[in-house]
Amino acid sequence: MRRRLITALALALIGVPAILLGGIFYYLLMGTFLIGAAWEYVHLFRAVQIEANMVVTVGGVALVTLTRMFFPEYAQPVFAISILTAMAVHLVAYERGRDKSALDFGITLGGIVYIGWIGSYLLDIRNLPEGGWWFMLVMFCVWAGDSGAYSIGRAYGKHKMAPRLSPKKSWEGYAASVFTGAHTGALYVWVFQTFGHHIYGISIWQGALLGLLLGSLPPLGDLGESMFKRQSGIKDSSDLIPGHGGFFDRIDSWLWGAVIGYYFLVWFII
Repeated sequence: MRRRLITALALALIGVPAILLGGIFYYLLMGTFLIGAAWEYVHLFRAVQIEANMVVTVGGVALVTLTRMFFPEYAQPVFAISILTAMAVHLVAYERGRDKSALDFGITLGGIVYIGWIGSYLLDIRNLPEGGWWFMLVMFCVWAGDSGAYSIGRAYGKHKMAPRLSPKKSWEGYAASVFTGAHTGALYVWVFQTFGHHIYGISIWQGALLGLLLGSLPPLGDLGESMFKRQSGIKDSSDLIPGHGGFFDRIDSWLWGAVIGYYFLVWFII
């Protein structure tokens, strides 16, 4: 727990200025997490002899995220070209004797889509008007939900939520995630509207509803990464972040949170 807290504080000291400044500083922060997660993703599957192409997967994620951040008009063509490149590379691999190239292609494609395209919603939120505040609203709810689930689940969890995917996760921890997420959303909006920063027309009840969604659904992202790790037989995607595992371990719930938060804000608030 101590290492986890120290690392979280260090990440906050780097992350908060980057979030507030935006632009290249924010991209370097999120790009590092997403590209690092792609690298870990490939290694997870290589542990069970599935040969996702490292260059195409990591390169595709890098190009997709770069264009979504700075050149959104080119994002879809780059995304399509990345997919076609993956197919071409694995066709060549099959011709050279790799019999599982079709499966390899599916895993390469999954990395580009899930980590690159879905992960880019982390960038899209920051690119909204007043994006730094919206990003913190969304991510505070996700982080609070994670922390509530971890703390309550560790202390009081008795009823297993998904014993095959993640034996330590409990329904008690999940309930804490939902409760904490909803209250964090409401509190965030109240604090910033009361003490000086009026973030558009979002109400405290809308903040609570967004927090409820962000406490309820992003845990599926955590379970999704657990599915990848269970299949590969690896506990953590890497040990690059002390107390937190790897980049993929850190952003697994962010991916879901970013999509949910972005569309909630665009459809109902902004």
